[in-house]
Amino acid sequence: MNFVVLISGRGSNLEAMCKFGLADKIKCVISNSATAKGLDIAKAYGITSHVVSHAQFKQREDFEQELIKIIDNTSSQLVVLAGFKRILTDYFVNHYKNKIINIHPSLLPSFVGADAQSYALYAHVKVSGATIHYLTNVLDHGPIIAQGVVPVLANDTRSTLADRILALEHIMYPFIIYKIIKQQVEITEPFQVKVTKDSNDLNLLGTFAPVIFY
Repeated sequence: MNFVVLISGRGSNLEAMCKFGLADKIKCVISNSATAKGLDIAKAYGITSHVVSHAQFKQREDFEQELIKIIDNTSSQLVVLAGFKRILTDYFVNHYKNKIINIHPSLLPSFVGADAQSYALYAHVKVSGATIHYLTNVLDHGPIIAQGVVPVLANDTRSTLADRILALEHIMYPFIIYKIIKQQVEITEPFQVKVTKDSNDLNLLGTFAPVIFY
């Protein structure tokens, strides 16, 4: 199974995927920004990249049609959102139904939308984390594949909490993509995801990995 990664910025999750050993499964990287540092990461790993600026299109669907043209030409079976700063319309989501995954820096369904880390601090929650889910037509909703938990410390700022969650994402996201490639992730009904565990999972997650539920 091959996949495409959509980015907008630094590409740290893309780099984590490559370091995990998934670079040869990434058919291309698409960015909506020509200045995204993640494009340099794609180049370093020999991954084909494309820039499709949303600013060049009057309508969202015209922008998404260009994305679809590129993705479909790769014959990829999965679309991975990794810091892609565009809300995708029903047109795109329905075209890749149950084939788009996203990672969000909170324990969904809590704190949807942008700046989830600040919302967590404002709410004085004791734990936060990251959620990997299949994308649906509702923002930051969809069948949950896995969640990871980190503590929220008394002296946390938005930056320190965001960094702690991002470090967790770098462990979780490549691992779950690997599980999907191995066909060990299945959407069941209703709105449930089954992830099959195997004996090598702990080795892949690492001894010091934060608590991950999958």
